[in-house]
Amino acid sequence: MGDSRTRIRKELKELLPVDDSGVSACSVDDSLDHLRGTIKGPDATPFAGGVFHVDIIIPQTYPFEPPKMKFTTKVWHPNVSSQTGAICLDILKDEWSPALTIRTALLSL
Repeated sequence: MGDSRTRIRKELKELLPVDDSGVSACSVDDSLDHLRGTIKGPDATPFAGGVFHVDIIIPQTYPFEPPKMKFTTKVWHPNVSSQTGAICLDILKDEWSPALTIRTALLSL
């Protein structure tokens, strides 16, 4: 997991809340395989003004396998389980590509 740790560190630097993309992430307990993502609700949507948290588990085979993501904040959306926070999104399953990043996955959410 050496190369993937280097990539995750680089991706986390890109996810510092310094831009206006509305997404950020940080490690949980200084772990590089457990992250907490934050998404600001987009303007002009029912989610505007909201802040939504995502639990992110990075598999050992990352970036060749997608991160496991689920909302820890209650979200009412047809592609999100209201009970578990599980997300139904193709890029988090069979459409994942190593060219994608945690940032692009959060932006897709």
